[in-house]
Amino acid sequence: MKKVKVAFICVHNSCRSQMAEAISKIFASETYEAYSAGTHIKNQINQDAVKIIKDLYHVDMEQTQKSKLIDSLPNIDIIVTMGCEVECPYLPSLHREDWGLDDPTGKPIEAFIETAKTIEGKVIDLANRVKNGLISLSKEVI
Repeated sequence: MKKVKVAFICVHNSCRSQMAEAISKIFASETYEAYSAGTHIKNQINQDAVKIIKDLYHVDMEQTQKSKLIDSLPNIDIIVTMGCEVECPYLPSLHREDWGLDDPTGKPIEAFIETAKTIEGKVIDLANRVKNGLISLSKEVI
């Protein structure tokens, strides 16, 4: 069976969406392929996000990931927006949801830890919903 493709979308693809991609590759790689992208990109991934993912999960996002634009994504089955409080672009998908996460950029490191742990829980929940058929992946594109 072909794996579902999930894209985490945020404006700059430098913090929350990158964290979600990295955490998904740890906790959900058997269930879905994880991608992240943005409508604009920064020159580098947020360094506090890099530090927290390295400290908590032993993954160096600077070695495994880079900022990408949404037009570089393959065909995506599930789109997860991070809660950017802006109009997210339309991308065809079979399922779309918003996680409503506050951007920890510019906040104390504890905010990054809290964001990473929240993303971890949401990634595990998403993987379980996909595995158990609780997300409709019919061909009707939304």
